[in-house]
Amino acid sequence: MVVGAFPIAKLLYLGVKQMGKPLANRIKAGAVRSEFFKNYICLPPAQFYHWIEMRTKMRIMGFRGSTIKPLNEDAAAELGAELLGEAIIFLIGGGCMVLEYSRQAANSRRKEDELNETIMSLQTQLAELQLTTETLDARLREHNRLILAIPAPSK
Repeated sequence: MVVGAFPIAKLLYLGVKQMGKPLANRIKAGAVRSEFFKNYICLPPAQFYHWIEMRTKMRIMGFRGSTIKPLNEDAAAELGAELLGEAIIFLIGGGCMVLEYSRQAANSRRKEDELNETIMSLQTQLAELQLTTETLDARLREHNRLILAIPAPSK
């Protein structure tokens, strides 16, 4: 999907990103203050990301058996906090999309139900009109029969 082609989507993306930035900054600050948060939440994804990135770059350049040196603790904590912040922004954006989809689906269902109700109402009215037409047709036939049964006046 090209975001530039959909200005509303781009605006929504920027809004979500702006709302998520303070949260990402708090995560970074939490990584600096809390050893548990840094060691168990920020560092493992950062080291894994670094390992995957470096492994990919090495393979692209043609180095197959190279060992990858882990990031230092400060850089890994910063990268991990950044990754976690971006993941949260992504989850918030995904949640917004899911909510919008469910809202649109509910709107569509409501419109379809209203249309079905209108169709049922029209079908009921049509059946009533057919019955009325048949009744009037029967009465007309009866009147025509009675008119034909009246003897003609003699002169």
